[in-house]
Amino acid sequence: MIISKDKVVTIDYSLTDEEGELIDSSVGEEPLVYLHGHHGVIPGLEQALAGRRVGDRLEVSIPPEEGYGDWDEDLVEVVGAEDFDDAEELEIGTQFETMTEDGTRLATIIDIEGDEITVDLNHPLAGMTLNFDVTVLEVRDATAEELAHGHVHGHGEHDEGH
Repeated sequence: MIISKDKVVTIDYSLTDEEGELIDSSVGEEPLVYLHGHHGVIPGLEQALAGRRVGDRLEVSIPPEEGYGDWDEDLVEVVGAEDFDDAEELEIGTQFETMTEDGTRLATIIDIEGDEITVDLNHPLAGMTLNFDVTVLEVRDATAEELAHGHVHGHGEHDEGH
C-alpha cells in the first residue's frame, strides 16, 4: 500500500539538527503513527513520505519553511511576574502552554530580570533545518472514525458511543 491522503502511517524516525545532534527519535521506543494528509507531521516530512511504501527508508532535510517556520522576533514578549502563579519557581528554559490569539502555544522562558520575564512563543524547532532518517513500518486505510476525527485512534482511545 502506498502512502497517500487518508492512510494511517507508522514510522520509525531519528531527527537531528544541522550539526548532526540528535533532537528526537522513536528508535527503541514507540513508533510514530499519524493520519497522512491531516497535518499529523510537519509539511516537509509529509511531502517526503507521500508515495512511499512499507520498508522504504529515507533521509530528508526539511528547511524551516516546511517545518516549524522561521524564528519570529515578534513572538518574543516581556511579561510581568504577576502573570504567573509560581513566578518565584520559574527559571530560564521553563516551558509552559499559553493561550494566544492563534490558539494554544508552547512558550519558553528565555530571560528573567527582576519582575520582567521574557518568553519566546516560537516553536522550539523554529528556524532550524531538520534532518530526518525515517523507515516506513506500516501503511493502512484509516477507519471511518479516524477520518471523521482527523487523527489516528489507538486501541481503546474512544469509548463506544463517543
